[in-house]
Amino acid sequence: MWFARLAAISAAAAVPQTPAFAASPPAAAQLAASQFAASAAVGPAARTSSAPAAASGGASSAAPVAAGPQAGAAAAAGASANAGAGASASASASASAGAVSAAARAKADGPAYGAELEGFAYAYPVHRYAFTSQRETLQMAYLDVRPERANGRTVVLLHGKNFCAGTWEQTIEVLAKAGYRVVAPDQIGFCKSTKPLRYQYSFQQLAHNTHALLESIGVKEATVVGHSTGGMLAVRYALMYPRDTQQLVLVNPIGLEDWKALGVPALSVDYWYARELKTSADVIRRYEQRTYYAGEWSPAYERWVQMLAGLYRGPGRDVVAWNSALVYDMIFTQPVLYEFGAIRVPTLLLIGDKDTTAIGKDVAPPDVHAKLGRYPALAKRTQAAIPGAVLYEFPALGHAPQIQDPATFHKALLDGLAPAKPAARGARAAGAAGSAGSAGE
Repeated sequence: MWFARLAAISAAAAVPQTPAFAASPPAAAQLAASQFAASAAVGPAARTSSAPAAASGGASSAAPVAAGPQAGAAAAAGASANAGAGASASASASASAGAVSAAARAKADGPAYGAELEGFAYAYPVHRYAFTSQRETLQMAYLDVRPERANGRTVVLLHGKNFCAGTWEQTIEVLAKAGYRVVAPDQIGFCKSTKPLRYQYSFQQLAHNTHALLESIGVKEATVVGHSTGGMLAVRYALMYPRDTQQLVLVNPIGLEDWKALGVPALSVDYWYARELKTSADVIRRYEQRTYYAGEWSPAYERWVQMLAGLYRGPGRDVVAWNSALVYDMIFTQPVLYEFGAIRVPTLLLIGDKDTTAIGKDVAPPDVHAKLGRYPALAKRTQAAIPGAVLYEFPALGHAPQIQDPATFHKALLDGLAPAKPAARGARAAGAAGSAGSAGE
């Protein structure tokens, strides 16, 4: 029953929408279209995206088109018919009353966004790559920012589990000014991309999707930068496509240890789904302050809290939570650290030492909990495991150094991206420990 309910809500939430409240199912399926039509004007007036191409047989499209309030209203009208057909006939006045009550709570707590983050504006135009995968027609949202004075190199930015392409905005600006073309995708299941009801998530699949996107926009070789979960994906990408990866940059990647093998209890998809349904702005804020920003807080961070929380306030809440659960299962069960020795591309590690991230750490036995997420030791172990890796540490920073201290982080990133002769890489690696002492100070 819950899966059928999920399908109905997904159908209503998949069209461009900007909800003003979070509706509880099945009322969400009935009310979503009218609410979105009323609020279609919310967000950037001229956001760029692509039309939902009807891809089949592996066909793809990356041609962007303009989407505005009129398009959103038209899509909402179509969603109204679909929602009416798919909604349960048992949705009663009491269910509607419950939805209104949820609306009031959401309005008081913060904004609500559509299942594909409709209503939340990125700093750069959004494009969409349409393709088929696992018999699903999907769209991958991405940013493609070209510099005024190109240096001939492209950087691909891979976001983390609780991040989006949009959270790279400061890094995109810095890299573009330095002459790099920057491509930042929202992976399938995340942010502004499709959240399928049935998808077998794997890092191999996401790497394949990313490579297909890059091919479609003419990117043959790139420096691949992965943060957090994006670090695990970046490792898999470099292993699968070494000839197309000029350099690998890992920013506080997770997966530097095998949590399951170290004693974290086995966690089911159902566990993750139930947990994700409890997501709130307060929970996100407390976790991010402690882990991402090493106990610090700035009003600028609140935007990213509301970005995530807004997904769980909207009518796409169930499908967002379900995809998040599937992704957590992928992260927990598909370690990449055992293949670090097989990496054959130049690798730079940028690590905030105050990070304590470890998946499932909060349910681990006390003796296991105490040993997890020790990033200073994990970073050095990873540097030793990846041939020729360069390590740069930020002693005072947490899991998201690119957001917590952009100036310090971007200086280290640009220095690390500077062209280096193969013979010089060993010297840079040997000197990394000395330079790390001043990082983040």
